[in-house]
Amino acid sequence: MTKAFKIAGAYIGVIVGAGFASGQEILQFFTSFGWISVVGTCIATVLFAFLGMQLLQIGSRIGAGSHKNVIYLICGKWIGLFVDALITFFLFGVAAVMIAGSGAIFEQQFGIGALYGSLIMAGVTAVTLCFNLQKIISVISLITPFLFIMIFIVFIYSILQYKGDFSEIMQLGKSGQTAASHWMTGAVLYVSYNIAAGAAILALIGGAEKNEKTAGIGGLFGGLGLGLLILLINVIMLLDFGAIQEADMPIVHIANEISPIAGYLMSIVLLAMIYNTSVGMIYAFAARVVPSGGKSFTPVVIISAAAAFLASFVGFVKLVGTLYPLVGYLGLILMVSIIFVWFKFKQAIKHEIHISS
Repeated sequence: MTKAFKIAGAYIGVIVGAGFASGQEILQFFTSFGWISVVGTCIATVLFAFLGMQLLQIGSRIGAGSHKNVIYLICGKWIGLFVDALITFFLFGVAAVMIAGSGAIFEQQFGIGALYGSLIMAGVTAVTLCFNLQKIISVISLITPFLFIMIFIVFIYSILQYKGDFSEIMQLGKSGQTAASHWMTGAVLYVSYNIAAGAAILALIGGAEKNEKTAGIGGLFGGLGLGLLILLINVIMLLDFGAIQEADMPIVHIANEISPIAGYLMSIVLLAMIYNTSVGMIYAFAARVVPSGGKSFTPVVIISAAAAFLASFVGFVKLVGTLYPLVGYLGLILMVSIIFVWFKFKQAIKHEIHISS
């Protein structure tokens, strides 16, 4: 069970990054639709738990060394070729978003120029990837509990400090910038692009775990944990909706309302989660380009981190609002393929049971 929790922590750590934990993604895909977004979080939770469980189990089953074999198994040769290219591109794109997000936090909270903040994150990411995968998984899973603690503290504060009538929240409808035209579409797209981005590293994490059942339980717990985080962050921002719409880092903004110390602690936790995701994305991207154990892996990591740093100049909010929804639609192909493979696998088991009986 300890291994399962470690896998769950790594799953959450990979998916949760700059936009997720800061509230920017949750704002665009959920909160901006008003109270109905709470239903959207429930849909997202189920999808995260199911899809994460399947990807980790498949990775464990075939001992995946890169996401390529998993994707081709799920999607077939020709569709797999397209999805493989999509995921490889998106791994790089998400890494750029993480590095841009770190720059935004350094500038907003610590007064350090965004350029220097992004450069620090790119450098630390590259250095970390000199270690092996098991050590990286341990580091990623270790930081996750601190995020839950900080989000829960902000959640309690938001509930206690809310001055309005809770019926006012029920009156909130779609407003501000949304990443989709409908709340349900937003929820599905949110899971879609996160799974498209996380599939590669989830396949690698599953491949590092020989026990398929343990990998699956880790995926289930990780998905439920992600759903809880989405729900808490969503409610926090619904309670303070008017104040956070223009903030690059909404959760940091609310934490600063508690106290400057809470704001700094939240910023540190967010930087740690950004670091988690950045490490996961660059690792999976480099492992797809060259074998992770080869001599050329380190140079590819350094070049990838440097290129992601340059791409981060586009800007954090702009990257979240444009890149993520686009790949979310394309990532639907992967979601549908995973569900199809699961159904096909279940049917095969039933057929074997029927023959043996």
